Parts: sequence; structure tokens; C-alpha cells
Amino acid sequence: MVSLICFSLVSCNCSNEQVKAGSDAVSAKEQPDSIQNNNMNTEKIKLPEEPVVDIVTNLGLIKVRLYSKTPKHRDNFVKLVQEHFYDGLLFHRVINGFMIQSGDPLTRDTSKVAQFGTGGPGYTIPAEFVNQYYHKKGALAAARRGDAANPKKESSGSQFYLVQDENACLQLDGEYTIFGETIEGLDIIDKIAAVPTDAYDRPVKPVVILKMVLEIPETSSDE
Repeated sequence: MVSLICFSLVSCNCSNEQVKAGSDAVSAKEQPDSIQNNNMNTEKIKLPEEPVVDIVTNLGLIKVRLYSKTPKHRDNFVKLVQEHFYDGLLFHRVINGFMIQSGDPLTRDTSKVAQFGTGGPGYTIPAEFVNQYYHKKGALAAARRGDAANPKKESSGSQFYLVQDENACLQLDGEYTIFGETIEGLDIIDKIAAVPTDAYDRPVKPVVILKMVLEIPETSSDE
């Protein structure tokens, strides 16, 4: 049985422990039109169909490629990166032998630690399940609220996770939208996953996204 990743996370195959996602009572408005309008930014800078984003953390660089077959998630992620939405956010849920999770804007404020895992940009994204994508190591996927509150399995507008252990995460295939993969920095995912955590799977010492940078092909400026 799959539990939820960030607005709910998941259960780890290596144990029977259920990973809690905070509150399922998060307010999330559906804004499919605004998601599709994100294409405006990507067209202006003439990105490739599968753009690359550098996730610069205080423990090293993770480089991810976004999939063309999940355009709503790709374009939304690009938009948030361009707006510096992720800069300064924490990896608020880290489970060694499973995955690492970030993207909650509430993590900028340590006084809201009890709410970590419940924040977002105020909208959800329709699920984009693609059969060829699975929870391999380094897969980039969207967190979401649980099935009871979210029967369409719509994704959080900003929270995401990176798979550290493929075997522990294969149960999530078809339940969470996978929209990219790590092309550099699998060792950094392992490094983050190995940090000491508290009883709520929060790193004892902050693991921070210093910034995210969208890689722009050099040829795009000549067109």
C-alpha cells in the first residue's frame, strides 16, 4: 500500500514504517490554465524540449534533466526556477534508503517547522503518468496529497523528491508523476540521504538548496 509523498510521502520497502507527510488539509487551488501559461517563459528563451536544471545545495551539485513527455510539470518547474522560488529552501524530509524531498516554501521560516511538508505555491498540477518512466535512482518526481483528499493524484505545485533507492521506491510507479532524472550528482543524493535526521525525518543540520539554475544553450542567444 502506497502512502503519500509530501503533501504525502511514501512507505519504504526496506521497512514497514509509514512516512508521514504533515497535514492533508493543505489548501491547493487547481489552476491548469496558469500552468499551461508557463510555456510563455520557456518559449522566450528557446529552451530545448528537455531542459537541464542545476540544483546547487550546500552539500554539492545535482543536475537534473526535465522530461518532454510531462510538459505541465516541466514548464511549471522551469517557471519556479526562473522566479528563484526554490532558492534557500530546505530538504525537509530525508530518508536514507528511500528518497530526499524539498520544495516547501515554509522551510524558509524555522518557526514553522511543525508545518514543514504542507506548503506550496497555491495550486496543483494534473498528473502526467508516462509508462516508460519509473522510480529509478535519481528520478525526479512530484509530491502530492493523499488519495482520499486527492483522488486524481494531482501533484503539489512545487514539492518534489529525488529517488535514492530504486528498490524501495518502485511501489510508487503509477502513483506519483515522474518528470525528470538526475544526470549528474547521484553521489550528492546519497550524501544528503546519509545525513543524521530527527524523529520526523528532518535533517539535524540544514540541507539547503542554495539556488537552482536553468542551463541555457549557447545557441539560443543567436536565434
